[in-house]
Amino acid sequence: MPEPRYQVRAAHTPSTITVYQAYSPLIGLPAARDGRFPPAWKRDRMTWIKPSFLWMMYRCGWGTKEGQETVLAVEITREGFEWALEHACLSHYQHGLHDDQADWKRQLRRAHARVQWDPERDLGLNPLPHRSLQLGLGGEAARRYADEWLVSITDVTDLVHRVHGLVRQGDHDAARELLPVETPYPVAVSHLGCDL
Repeated sequence: MPEPRYQVRAAHTPSTITVYQAYSPLIGLPAARDGRFPPAWKRDRMTWIKPSFLWMMYRCGWGTKEGQETVLAVEITREGFEWALEHACLSHYQHGLHDDQADWKRQLRRAHARVQWDPERDLGLNPLPHRSLQLGLGGEAARRYADEWLVSITDVTDLVHRVHGLVRQGDHDAARELLPVETPYPVAVSHLGCDL
């Protein structure tokens, strides 16, 4: 059975969801060590979280891109994640969802979060037909993320390098065994350009 085109897939528990981010060691290492973001992490900037491990690997080049060498698994409360979705706007105009471009721009200015749907990736980082969620947190959402929703921050860079090494060796079965288990996350975000 094919994957739904739009669906949040993530590692989650009854109370938390895991999202991924990649940072320079200046931010990533103290964040993982202390379980909170260091002063170098700016609360007034948009920060993008990704529930998909493989989409994060595509974005950070398996932790090889400059400024993205430290990959973090950030466990946050489901309550916080869902608050962000409820206060989000699509990052692009969509006819039929918004009255017009001006309406979308007004919604975007007021929104605390932005939703973007990008092609999910396979182990070779090739695009798949279904979409993966990126959630941009700004303003109040970014502050709540850092100060209220955080449960744990884990440096998964070694795991990233192990999986990437197996992929380069062509051992996709062994690489797949190491991937975090991501299952459909039960949330309705039909106001965000899709019907989940």
